[in-house]
Amino acid sequence: MLQTSDNKIHVANNLMDVDQDPRKRLYFADGRRKVDYVLVYHYRKRSSVRGSPSQHRLSIISNGSYPLGVEEKEPEGGKDEPAEVVVDVGPPDPADGEKIIIREEFEGNLKDAGLEIERDKENKGHGHAFIRLHAPWQVLSREAEFLKIKVPTKKSYELREEKGLAATMNEVWRKLNQPFQPKVPHQEQEHSRTKFLSHCFSRDKLHLYNIKSKDTFFDNATRSRIVYEILRRTACTRTCQTMGITTLIANGVYDSAFPLHDGDFHPTGQAEGRNDRQLLHDEWARYGAFYKYQPVDLIRKYFGEKIGLYFAWLGVYTQLLIPASVVGIIVFFYGWATVETNIPSQEMCDEDQNFTMCPLCDRACDYWHLSTACGTARASHLFDNPATVFFAIFMSLWAAMFLEHWKRRQISLNYSWDLTGMEEEEEHPRPKYETILLQKRQRKKKNKKNKNEPERGVDESGELGKDKWRQRLLSAMAAGNPTGHEKLTWRDRLPGYLINISSILFMFGVTCSAVFSVIIYRITISALMAMSPDPEVKSNVRVTVTATAVIINLVVILILDEIYGMVAAWLTELEIPKTETNFEERLILKAFLLKFMNAYAPIFYVAFFKGRFAGHPGHYVYVFNDYRMEECAPGGCLIELCIQLSIIMLGKQLIQNNIFEIGIPKLKKLCRTLKDKERAPKEIVEQPGRRQQWHMDYDLEPFDGLTPEYMEMIIQFGFVSLFVASFPLAPLFALLNNVIEIRLDAKKFVTELRRPDAIRAKDIGIWYNILSGLGKFSVIINAFVISFTSDFIPRLVYQYMYSETGTMHGFINHTLSYFNVSNFKPGTVPSVSGLGKDITFCRYKDYREPPWSTEPYQFSKQYWSVLAARLGFVILFQNLVITMSMLVAWVIPDVPKNISEQLKKEKTLLVDVFLNEEKEKLQLIQSLFSRDLTQEQKEELQMSDQTSLPLQQTQPRPVPPAVSPTSTAPRTRPRAASFSQFTRQMSMSPRSDITQHTAV
Repeated sequence: MLQTSDNKIHVANNLMDVDQDPRKRLYFADGRRKVDYVLVYHYRKRSSVRGSPSQHRLSIISNGSYPLGVEEKEPEGGKDEPAEVVVDVGPPDPADGEKIIIREEFEGNLKDAGLEIERDKENKGHGHAFIRLHAPWQVLSREAEFLKIKVPTKKSYELREEKGLAATMNEVWRKLNQPFQPKVPHQEQEHSRTKFLSHCFSRDKLHLYNIKSKDTFFDNATRSRIVYEILRRTACTRTCQTMGITTLIANGVYDSAFPLHDGDFHPTGQAEGRNDRQLLHDEWARYGAFYKYQPVDLIRKYFGEKIGLYFAWLGVYTQLLIPASVVGIIVFFYGWATVETNIPSQEMCDEDQNFTMCPLCDRACDYWHLSTACGTARASHLFDNPATVFFAIFMSLWAAMFLEHWKRRQISLNYSWDLTGMEEEEEHPRPKYETILLQKRQRKKKNKKNKNEPERGVDESGELGKDKWRQRLLSAMAAGNPTGHEKLTWRDRLPGYLINISSILFMFGVTCSAVFSVIIYRITISALMAMSPDPEVKSNVRVTVTATAVIINLVVILILDEIYGMVAAWLTELEIPKTETNFEERLILKAFLLKFMNAYAPIFYVAFFKGRFAGHPGHYVYVFNDYRMEECAPGGCLIELCIQLSIIMLGKQLIQNNIFEIGIPKLKKLCRTLKDKERAPKEIVEQPGRRQQWHMDYDLEPFDGLTPEYMEMIIQFGFVSLFVASFPLAPLFALLNNVIEIRLDAKKFVTELRRPDAIRAKDIGIWYNILSGLGKFSVIINAFVISFTSDFIPRLVYQYMYSETGTMHGFINHTLSYFNVSNFKPGTVPSVSGLGKDITFCRYKDYREPPWSTEPYQFSKQYWSVLAARLGFVILFQNLVITMSMLVAWVIPDVPKNISEQLKKEKTLLVDVFLNEEKEKLQLIQSLFSRDLTQEQKEELQMSDQTSLPLQQTQPRPVPPAVSPTSTAPRTRPRAASFSQFTRQMSMSPRSDITQHTAV
């Protein structure tokens, strides 16, 4: 039973009947009006000591139907309500009364905008109250016209059928893909050859649209988006200077606002009666559906275009990782197959070569044979082989093809989702911007008032003090009507900019300090393990130190990632962006910059800095005057770079992207549940089976945006593209992660998050620019990795310049320099040597002159030859790959040919539709006009019969149009305009085969 208060807001029971249809949970208590949006706030009402008929009135009071303090007044005369003694449940809070008045005004403005409102009875002393909003057809049609929402019309056309080999190939491909398609109803109709024209909704052209039912013409996502637009622009100017629901939520007037899910996601057992949420759960959000394509159209229909584009982009990225993974596996197996025939590896493993190497540390470390590093050399060849160069070039072209393919896919989705020609919607200012702008206006008014007003006496100031609240109210109301040109300038944001720059530099310093701390850890642990008397510990020094250091790096990266995310949000707030789009773009740039530095700083160190500043025997570089800078392994730094990249990449994906995404939302939900129980432990008596849909949705985690989801994939894209020359298996691990990530995100959106607002978007925004920048940056990074980190260039230089036989025989000896052990500094010679005392020379990896040279230990000619070749390779590689990438981008058109043809055809057909509509209007006006003339002629004949005028019977007098009572100005004007428009363009469009329309 509905009860209505004085302000006509319905109050309904907040519990559903046990036998109620679950679909009725989405409707008002009358079962007819659909709940399009829900507002939630926390209330604390005042209760009476005895029951009375006015108990329901108290619940209305707490919802803002009456001003604060109305319950303390005496009953008005003429009312039979018994007196009550009112007691406070808790301590009085003046802010609660202010929120009640604000809610009263806001909900009144929503009613003025045409929305219908229903709220719950407040049965408890305090708790959460739910306000349901419904948009009737008049509001939906009005807002759809304002928002220029495109809807399908009755006019349709047939797509051109392909013939020949292309049709056969498409049919074969369709049959092969059939098992991988999700079983979504009406999907075949969406992909049929018949297409319906779409046009912006207009209330004057309802006859053009196929409106079977006004209740279902707009889907739930569109209805909620319309209501959300009303909520965003509805202002409270009488009680506070705020604009929109976001400001009210930020100020604590409402707890939250969200659209409802389409019922429960658990299957009902009937395949045909499943709602969209159940379809998404069964065909998309299950791990068992990992092999199926995503139902992108259904995702867009349920969550909106912005989320639909994210999952479409993630699907395209995952699909294109398949060929990259295949090529990476081939490169890896090529290295594995040729490791036995690799001459440098054979020379390093050959014990007959007997290369005696210089000690790895001072005093504690002994001389060692190069053959003991045989395993490292063989493992390095798996990733450091000629195929690696080909794979680096391939991945650079792959990145360009991925971006081009996504642009084509994005334009296809824009066409199928009716987003072509979409205009940018005007955004309302953010709550923080409004607050600071209001404070600025008030300061300017106060300063202006102080300058203009003369000094007053004590009496005048006393009168002003008595009326200070009135003055504040008037000034605040005046500030609520801002001038059009007033806004925040760079001077207002200057403190925020300065804090941003200094904070970002400080965060960079923190990241570098973390990397340096790990370096110190590696150096000290290596020295301590080298002093151990246990030979097994000494033999595993490098493996142990590398593995533990990478794990420490991973933990530090995960911790700093969370800190940097919060710091980026705080810094963006200091900049005071005006709109949510500006806020999101600035937040993304800061978060990406900080997280990119955090994730890749250890990898950059290993790739380009490790071992390059260690010095050489007799002249090492020391840290804190005691510890030598670390050097690369005998096989080079590429194998260590591979280990670093693989552990950090896999660790981030496994821990941060999966465990955090599953565990943190569940922990947040548990904390909120415990918090609600602590707030009212004795008053939660509702049973889960009897709760309404808005109660269940409120228990879900709120949607925080797509920035974390995109950020995970962008960082992963960097791992795949930037250092792929050192780890060809990176695309494979990224592919395996993304297959799980898609279903994990899908499950989170369908089952664990509140339904997000359906936001329209034509593209993925700033993320595309970041991807494009990473793709270009990857060309430079891979060029330097191949030329400076790997031994590819030194091998080529030796084979074609210094090898006597033109082969790789002697390459290891060529890369090792000589050092006279007598030139060691005092205190650095090994204290105990197990190789004997007859060692005169030891070898180390570098291109330096021997001790017997005129310039001992200086860079040799081979060093400069290799350096020149490395720099030349960088220039050649960059120009070659960038040119090929530009060629790929030029060859692949951004707009598919069939899409451009269909857009032109639809534009022509729409012109024909409107021309024929004008023609029908013209014919209708002419028929009405001729009917009026015929009626007047009959009246003239009757008059002539009465007056016996035979001349008038045979020759009726023509009546001018101005005499006709039905020939008014509004009818004459459209007739003339329509006729002129039709005669201008009738020759351009001779076709008249148009469907019949309802008469105007």
